Amino acid sequence: MTKETHPSPPIKKLAILGAGAMGGAYAAMFDTAEAFDTLFVARGRRAERLAQAGLIVNGRTLHLPVVQPDHTAAPADLIIVALKDHHLKGALDDLKPLVGEQTTIISIMNGLESEAVIGEAYGAEKLLLSIAVGIDALRDGNRISYSNPGKILFGETRNREISPRVRQLQEAFTRAGIPHETPEDMRRTLWWKFMINVGMNQASALMRAPYGVFQTSEDARALMRTLMQEVITLAQASDVNLAEADIEDWCAILQTLSPEGKTSMLQDIEAGRQTEVDVFGGKVVALGKALGITTPVNAALRHAIRVLESPTS
Repeated sequence: MTKETHPSPPIKKLAILGAGAMGGAYAAMFDTAEAFDTLFVARGRRAERLAQAGLIVNGRTLHLPVVQPDHTAAPADLIIVALKDHHLKGALDDLKPLVGEQTTIISIMNGLESEAVIGEAYGAEKLLLSIAVGIDALRDGNRISYSNPGKILFGETRNREISPRVRQLQEAFTRAGIPHETPEDMRRTLWWKFMINVGMNQASALMRAPYGVFQTSEDARALMRTLMQEVITLAQASDVNLAEADIEDWCAILQTLSPEGKTSMLQDIEAGRQTEVDVFGGKVVALGKALGITTPVNAALRHAIRVLESPTS
């Protein structure tokens, strides 16, 4: 990623691709700040539903403009991609009207690969690495609720010195009242979030358990930890210094979430939607094979969750 020397102007126009629980929640946070021109990017029936009914976020109706792929639009200052992994490649072209020379793109998607896919389409120089952690958003139809906004961690790959683009985004998140942090090592941070997703999403989906179960049950946390420990082994073999202390950091965040809150994978199972199990357990198994490391617990849960997401389960 190239290093900029000139100051970046404040972010004003913001586009969000993905109006699910997280995309809708962050859209509402930016809209409430009244310092941004916030819009959704969508097509077809999804665009029609957003335009007609909008979203209801924490009881507040949110009607934002919707840009479709065939629309003419001025470039956005910031694009946030908040899709499921299996929707990304089919939706990337929808961003074309909004990507300009000065546009910054961040992905708050799960997994380790969305930035590479987006960068191939629009240029790695437009990307900042990012994760969202600790947000307990739930979606039911067009209704979204959350009690904890979590935190967005973002930056260049390395952040010993803060680039103008990172400062620009820090300022935008501050204006929007969105908690944020810029870690020194974003590659490690991406792996930390991957570890959380592998443990938390898969264990919660298998047991159909909201956060409250993990807050109170040692057995639930034990399954979560075992899944995470396989990721730590892979990370260390990939020169990423994850350790058991990183699980403890997540457990501290877990205790702050709504007991009724649910992971995205559990919400998918309950709604009969395709899950991201191949991005979690599937990726762990693939990495394990490439590195010569066995990952039996993730392999087993991958099969179990595929059964749960099948129409006959």
